[in-house]
Amino acid sequence: MRIANLAGRLVLVTDAGAVDVETASAGRFSADPQAVYPRWAEFTAWAETAPLEQARPVDATALGAPAPTPAQVFGIGLNYRDHAAEAGFALPDSPTVFTKFVSCLTGPEGEIPLAGPTVDWEIELVVVIGKLARHVAAEDGWDHVAGLTVGQDLSERTVQTAGPAPQFSLGKSFPRFGPIGPYLVTPDEFEDRDDIVLGCAVNGESVQKGRTSDLIFSVPRLVAELSAVLPLLPGDVIFTGTPAGVGVARDPKRFLAVGDELVSTIDGIGSMHHRFVPA
Repeated sequence: MRIANLAGRLVLVTDAGAVDVETASAGRFSADPQAVYPRWAEFTAWAETAPLEQARPVDATALGAPAPTPAQVFGIGLNYRDHAAEAGFALPDSPTVFTKFVSCLTGPEGEIPLAGPTVDWEIELVVVIGKLARHVAAEDGWDHVAGLTVGQDLSERTVQTAGPAPQFSLGKSFPRFGPIGPYLVTPDEFEDRDDIVLGCAVNGESVQKGRTSDLIFSVPRLVAELSAVLPLLPGDVIFTGTPAGVGVARDPKRFLAVGDELVSTIDGIGSMHHRFVPA
C-alpha cells in the first residue's frame, strides 16, 4: 500500500492515481495526513477493500510530507559502515541519535533556501511509526512500522560542528532541511525490506549509492534501541542514516550551491527533486 499527502489531504496511491481518503471513507478517516497514524491498523484494514473508483492523477508538485507534523523526529548518525569509515570514526556500539526539529520537514518537490556555504546532502531511508513502541524487542520492530519513505538529512556543516559541543540538531533543522516523500510505502511492498537501494545525484552526477542491508543498526534494531529509552509514538519519523559519499568527506570538500538540483531516490518508493535557492 502507498499513501501520500496531496495538497494537504491524505490519499491512497494506486496505479490509476490518487484516491481521497476522507471522501472514499465517507468521513471515517480525516483528510489530515498525520491523523491516520494513531489509527493505522484500522486504516490498513479499511484500505484493503476501499472503493478506488474515484482516482485522479497525482500532481507531483502538490505532494507534501507524508508525515508532516510528527510528535518526534529522530536522526541517526554514522549508521552505515562506509560512511563511518569516510568520516574517520570507529563503528558505534549504540545508535548515534539527534533530532531534526519538526519545522524543517517539507515535501518531495520544490525549492530549498541555501542556509549557508557548507550545506551537504545525505540521502536516507525514513521510517514512520504506525504503532506505539515501548521496550520493543528487535525481532518485533517491523511490527511497529507504518511505512518507509525517501528523506534527505540536509546539513549545514559549519553550524553542525560549531562550538565545543556540536550542534547537530540546529545544523540539520533549517527551513526545508528535512524533505520526505513522495509516498509512504508499507514494508510488505518490498521484495526484501531489509535490503533496499538508495542514492542521490547533484546536477545529474551520482554522489551517493548504498543499500540498507549495510546499516549498522537495522530498522527493527533502531525501533528496539529507541523504544528502550522513550516511547515511539504513531506518526513519529526516524531518519535512519546515510551511506558514504557526503560532500564534507570529499577531497576537496564539496557543498551545495545556488542553482544545484538534488534528486534523491529509493527503489520501490520513488524520487524527490529539489533546487537550491538563496536564503
